[in-house]
Amino acid sequence: MSNQDTAPFFGFIGAASALVFSCMGAAYGTAKSGVGIASMGVMRPELVMKSIVPVVMAGVLGIYGLIIAVIISTGVLPDKYTLYDGFAHLASGLSCGLAGLAAGMAIGIVGDAGVRANAQQPKLFVVGIILSSKAGSGAVLAPAE
Repeated sequence: MSNQDTAPFFGFIGAASALVFSCMGAAYGTAKSGVGIASMGVMRPELVMKSIVPVVMAGVLGIYGLIIAVIISTGVLPDKYTLYDGFAHLASGLSCGLAGLAAGMAIGIVGDAGVRANAQQPKLFVVGIILSSKAGSGAVLAPAE
């Protein structure tokens, strides 16, 4: 078995890493923000729909991972795929996926605190949105291929 035979393995692991870790971040961010929205909905039910923004932002992280996974997997060509390409795709997938995981955790924590603060003081809505968007910006900047 030569290096050329094992190279696609690393490329596909990179694609899987981008998708799996980004979706884990999206799931955590959605769950953590959802808990905050549910607890805030008890106090101020009229603000529930306004506070759904962190859940949407966390869900977008999974879409980022899916896009990168598709880009990587379409770049894996069986005849002219080198070990260098495999490691490059692995690094791209890991960086995208782990950035999505970290961003999802940050969006979840900031979103939870933001919607709870919004229930107590509605003037903090804009601050919560700005902090949530800054928390998720790392996933957008992760390199792809």
